[in-house]
Amino acid sequence: MTPITSKFNELRLRGMSRSWESLVETRQHQDLTLSEGLEILLHAEKLDREQRRFERLTKNARFRYQASIDELNLDSSRGIDKTLLASLATGTYLKNGESVIITGATGCGKSFIASALGHQACAQGYKTAYFNMQKLTQKLKITRLEGTVLSFFMNIAKTDLLILDDFGLTHLEKQQQLDLMEIIEDRHARHSTIIISQLPVASWFEIIGEATIADAILDRLVHTSHRIQLKGESLRKIK
Repeated sequence: MTPITSKFNELRLRGMSRSWESLVETRQHQDLTLSEGLEILLHAEKLDREQRRFERLTKNARFRYQASIDELNLDSSRGIDKTLLASLATGTYLKNGESVIITGATGCGKSFIASALGHQACAQGYKTAYFNMQKLTQKLKITRLEGTVLSFFMNIAKTDLLILDDFGLTHLEKQQQLDLMEIIEDRHARHSTIIISQLPVASWFEIIGEATIADAILDRLVHTSHRIQLKGESLRKIK
């Protein structure tokens, strides 16, 4: 280990350390000016930090699938609007705090698309959380018993992208209605939410249950959202 490499490691400049070692091994450092060398090392450090941040964000998000935008099947017969997906991939909806609703039959790829959008958000530096709706309600019950529910709500409110999967599989109880209302209200026009459901949006009113709460949730969530309505049979059956 050279003294320079040792200093890089001491300062936790891991990207610069690896890049410097590579330059020394190939003797390229001898042909570089000071400014050229610094540019290479700084670029390597930037890429390393971005990659480590991406890995940390994806690990904390707990996605259902490891997916990327490039892996998506963009067959228009499935109801996928390529222009809309390309727009969502830019992350503009995240900057504007807009929501995305993905609906379709079981196994048609809803969760995979949401996971891909989530990974893209992490790559762009956005803090993301992925919850199955049933697990979210269970988590809320536990945090309420532990006395940490307010802290949990605050963390959810500050998350850049919240993905709620399997929405509408069961009717919401009174406390669940209120919890969902608080989550959506805290995030409205501030941070983005992706809702994934087997049911068409027209059925959500009945699933939520209480008319006043349902009106408030749907008003904040549905009317200004981007819609992806998938068609066709289960991809699992096709495979």
